[in-house]
Amino acid sequence: MPGENLTRDEARERAALLSVDGYDVSLDLRSAVGDGEGGRDGEPRTFRSVTTLRFRCNEPGATSFADLIAPSVTAVSLNGKDLDPGAVFDGSRILLEDLAADNELVVDAQCAYSRTGEGMHRFVDPEDGEVYLYTQYEPADSRRVFANFEQPDLKAPFRFEVRAPQGWVVWSNGAGELTDGVWRFAETKPISTYITCVTAGPYHYVTDSYSRTFADGTTLEIPLGALCRKGLAPYFDADDVFLVTKQGLDFFHDHFDYPYPFGKYDQAFVPEYNLGAMENPGLVTFREEFIFRGKVTQASYEGRANVILHEMAHMWFGDLVTMEWWDDLWLKESFADFMGAFSLVGATRFTDGWITFANRRKAWAYRADQLPSTHPITADIRDLQDAKLNFDGITYAKGASVLKQLVAYVGQDAFLEGARRYFKRNAYGNTRLGDLLSVLEETSGRDMAAWARSWLQTAGVNSLTPQVLLSAEGRITELAVLQEAAAVLDQPTPSAGHPELRPHRVAIGLYRRTADGALERYARAEADIDGPRTAVAELAGAEAPELVLVNDDDLTYCKIRFDETSLDTLRAHLADITDPLARALCWSALWNLTRDALLPARDFIDLVLRFAGRESDIGVLQMLHAWAESALVHYVAPQWRETGERLLAEGALKELRLAEPGSEHQLAWARFFATAASGADELRLLQGLLEGTAEIGGLVVDQELRWAFLEPLAAHGAADESVLAAELARDDTASGKRHQVRCLAARPSAAVKAQAWAQVVESDALSNALVEATIAGFVQPSQRELLAPYAEKYFAVIERVWRDRSIQIGMDVVRGLFPSLQDSAETLAAADAWLSAHEKAAPALRRLVLEARDDLARALRGQACDAAAAG
Repeated sequence: MPGENLTRDEARERAALLSVDGYDVSLDLRSAVGDGEGGRDGEPRTFRSVTTLRFRCNEPGATSFADLIAPSVTAVSLNGKDLDPGAVFDGSRILLEDLAADNELVVDAQCAYSRTGEGMHRFVDPEDGEVYLYTQYEPADSRRVFANFEQPDLKAPFRFEVRAPQGWVVWSNGAGELTDGVWRFAETKPISTYITCVTAGPYHYVTDSYSRTFADGTTLEIPLGALCRKGLAPYFDADDVFLVTKQGLDFFHDHFDYPYPFGKYDQAFVPEYNLGAMENPGLVTFREEFIFRGKVTQASYEGRANVILHEMAHMWFGDLVTMEWWDDLWLKESFADFMGAFSLVGATRFTDGWITFANRRKAWAYRADQLPSTHPITADIRDLQDAKLNFDGITYAKGASVLKQLVAYVGQDAFLEGARRYFKRNAYGNTRLGDLLSVLEETSGRDMAAWARSWLQTAGVNSLTPQVLLSAEGRITELAVLQEAAAVLDQPTPSAGHPELRPHRVAIGLYRRTADGALERYARAEADIDGPRTAVAELAGAEAPELVLVNDDDLTYCKIRFDETSLDTLRAHLADITDPLARALCWSALWNLTRDALLPARDFIDLVLRFAGRESDIGVLQMLHAWAESALVHYVAPQWRETGERLLAEGALKELRLAEPGSEHQLAWARFFATAASGADELRLLQGLLEGTAEIGGLVVDQELRWAFLEPLAAHGAADESVLAAELARDDTASGKRHQVRCLAARPSAAVKAQAWAQVVESDALSNALVEATIAGFVQPSQRELLAPYAEKYFAVIERVWRDRSIQIGMDVVRGLFPSLQDSAETLAAADAWLSAHEKAAPALRRLVLEARDDLARALRGQACDAAAAG
């Protein structure tokens, strides 16, 4: 729609003109169970939304607009005067002319239920036919549910009332009660539109409470709640959710010195969710996959705890104090990502959370920061489409990594005192970068402007490499750290890259083997690294190391490189490193070498086959499995793929049989074996484990593991439609349906691929979750030839898909169906040709294609490196 993509300039102009006093929003959701206007297949299409919006205008007589995306508007009145909806509403905006100093806008609209996870999402549970609703808005989809000013700096208090089907319960940001058939909710504090929320349906609901007495004797009581679909209730471990919640509230009260400001604390686990979670104050929403239907490893519980704490940190960083515009999205996401790990380690049983952060979160950041679309943490966000794409590894994980570096730079006490002052000065307001820097300068005495220029306002990742000079007696005469800036390689538009050399506070660890063969640190020095070469005087005179680990303890954000001696040591003794964080850092560095075509992919796979079986940290092990699979699919020379497949499958099966029966390591190897299985014997074993004719001691093949085994069987033609239908009958649930859809699309048939393509590209009948499942099944690494015809089709349809579908579905299709498995110069040329011919296409669409094109170019460089290693 014209005007749907709000620009930064428009938002600034509107914020300078208007101030919002409050919203009253009345929603009638009784149509959700079929009493309203019908859409395709007889499903209800719309619900009634009536908004009363009170606001001031500092230039009486001026013109502005309100935001609303809705099929139709029944009535609009401004200051008691009825307006013609056909004249003032264009599908996404309501024209507001001749504004008074004080205004009241009333909009009566028919808003649409969503099947894309944007706005008011409606889900029908196939297990029992129950209907569930929830809202998801970030960055700008509350306008799909009620009329508003959809930008983060026009905060206001909200009062919601909801009419719902009989027997339903409704939740919103404030506490609610049912009176005379209407759910009425307490008025919120001033908050932004995108963090308002409504959840409604026959959800299973569990309650608890939190109490905190402060030093001044006051007591804070917070009602706690947790909800999920009834079908997931048997698996819902709400006690663990509440445990982490209480630990987090204690931790943040200890460190922030600002009581939780939003009353109650409900957490809703909802179906078909596009994100991990969303920080709506008083009603946090999560994807329901965080309720585990089968056995999972501790890494999954740690991941859930991290997300709970990440969203809780947002109550202060994001909800209490909110960025002015999406340029400063990092002011909430970077902080929440850092605080998630910080509180995870400081408050819960997951005391190794920094290992996961170093190995998993930073891998996301390093990838994003080497794409041609990389951007400073403080980004240039021109409009809402830009904003949607900036929920990325830079805004989250690089930002969090840089904050970890900041804590090392200014000290933890100064950092936390800065946060406390920031909350008190800006409560219920909006901020920019300078507002945070000013308090950190006060508390640390450091020049934060120079730090911000280097770390927040430039893009790219630096590489740090040790240079060791030894004496004839085998002692260090000098150890220096070499710093290199990031280059942008093989781009359709040549670029000099990102030449910034940054100040780093790092620890350098020296390691050597002990008498019993362990590889342990015997010397450590912290140093400030700046410029292209920095000598670390403190380590001069130390005995010669077998391994030098730059950025030991993971204090800064950089790519670690190794000198030749260290690399040789890792090739022979990586698993002998006794410290799990140091070991994880080495694995991460080796993966970066592989992605940068500096280490042959087959060598990385060899390291995984030789050493992953000795990895104690389950999260690191699962990351190694994912990296090994990626190395095989994308980075090994094509002529070695068959050999690599065989070696990975054999190695996975060997470790599966060696793993302790019933252990989480056994489960991780079982899942990896299923991913790697392709030979007839391997597929027969999977089939036998499903049918009960084969057994691996201690391995319980629960329903989730059954689906994990079925996908490779389907992809290799060993499980047909009838087998998958029988499995769905066994697991006739929403989760089972997603699994079945993925497996159906995975089958090796031209007709199957054509059908899957049509369902995703040519139709909008599938929900967001089933679009995701279909794409995941469609793209099978073992089916490169079968998928080859879709490369040309992809470039022919993506502009239409982007224009006609919601931004979430558009992103899923453009990212998910890019022909990355057609890894050839021809596909690269096709991507370049599309970019060249579509210079005026939507910038967000071009960014997605450019990123996928860069991944493909990187894969080709990796394959060339791997082929060269073969001689």
